[in-house]
Amino acid sequence: MACAPDRSYVGHLRQVTAGYLGLWDVHGSVADNIVLAVSELVSNSVLHGKGGISLRIRYAAPDLRVDVTDANPTPAELRNAGDDEDSGRGMFLVAVFSRAWGVSKDGRTTWCRFRVPTGRP
Repeated sequence: MACAPDRSYVGHLRQVTAGYLGLWDVHGSVADNIVLAVSELVSNSVLHGKGGISLRIRYAAPDLRVDVTDANPTPAELRNAGDDEDSGRGMFLVAVFSRAWGVSKDGRTTWCRFRVPTGRP
């Protein structure tokens, strides 16, 4: 899914992601963490990226990968936000809740992976 770099699309992409997760029978805290990661990665692209934003989610049980791409070649970075800062924790949250995260060689795509439990209890 592609969109303009506008903050109003962040909520829309969260909803679209949650909808697909429901169709794929991905629920609970894993789904919540994936939606949070989408929100953070898209927000980073809106705030720091250039040009249009592309969200791609690939799910082949048990692995799910989120890619967010924009035209800015400056890669996303994990940083330590101070206690008095209002922002700067997004990539930290992605790092904590995902199985792995990284940036493409050209710096334009930030990705994260999740392990989705399969089967029923």
